[in-house]
Amino acid sequence: MNKIEKAFENKKVFIPFITCGDPNLETTAACVREMVKNGADLIELGIPFSDPTAEGPTIQGANLRALSSGVTTEKIFDFVKDLRKDVKIPLVFMTYANVIFAYGAEKFLSKCAEIGIDGIILPDLPFEEKEEFLPTCKKFGVSLLSMIAPTSENRIAKISSEAEGFLYIVSSLGVTGTRNEIKTDLEPIIKIVRENTKIPCAIGFGISTPEQAKKMSQFADGVIVGSAIIKILEKYGENSAEKVGQFVKTMTDALK
Repeated sequence: MNKIEKAFENKKVFIPFITCGDPNLETTAACVREMVKNGADLIELGIPFSDPTAEGPTIQGANLRALSSGVTTEKIFDFVKDLRKDVKIPLVFMTYANVIFAYGAEKFLSKCAEIGIDGIILPDLPFEEKEEFLPTCKKFGVSLLSMIAPTSENRIAKISSEAEGFLYIVSSLGVTGTRNEIKTDLEPIIKIVRENTKIPCAIGFGISTPEQAKKMSQFADGVIVGSAIIKILEKYGENSAEKVGQFVKTMTDALK
């Protein structure tokens, strides 16, 4: 059992997402530490990209702010290395295939292993093309995390059976963003997942309130929240850390 799977042992897991460098890396570091203090079990760190196709306006805005502040992949590696002095929970990168291609896959993944990144999520990498990165991920012990969407249908069983770390269940069609209600019937999807793997699954895209988190956790192993956190950063900028911590606490309390 790897570190990611271990985080899901005997509890419902809360996974916050944050874009590295929005508005700067010092603020990101302060927010991550507040998230940990308030019960986050695993954190998704977004590496900003100029064309984030899976993201709605909120996270697109965060990407642009981060890139404007001069954030680079290299600076993010140094930032994570510093975080790892005291942050012990699993950390995963969420980014796009081009970011890794531009850096060089071998170099990128060896660096991930060196600084303590446990997994990567690539929303633009089709399951059928995962061999592009999987052997290198395995070589360096970094989990390549798979996503299942409502449109995955007859591929759900196959994706599940080959998954590692945790499965990211996309709650709704479209891009990331807060939603007033999640209308997709996710239980049949999770039923197929359960029949094909023991790997835990977490639901993301659209969850923004403790009530939604609690509801989703009734049939999933964890919930992922991004846009609601980015909105706090958009509003409070460099003074966001405490507010982010308070929000994370409402979520972790709801999952207990």
